[in-house]
Amino acid sequence: MAAKKSSSSPSKGKGKVEKVMRERKQGTLKSGSGKKVTSRKQAVAIGLSEARKAGAKIPKKKGK
Repeated sequence: MAAKKSSSSPSKGKGKVEKVMRERKQGTLKSGSGKKVTSRKQAVAIGLSEARKAGAKIPKKKGK
């Protein structure tokens, strides 16, 4: 019996982050204010935010 392979949430999140990182490297990634994003950390945050909006179950950043 073959199980149907579904797209899991980690792969959805990974794909979004990869797409955003490519955009940052090309210099086409913009923040919400319209400025160009150069920070790697900011690009990852944007990718995770987009993945959450798309329905991926990504845990929120833990506080200190």
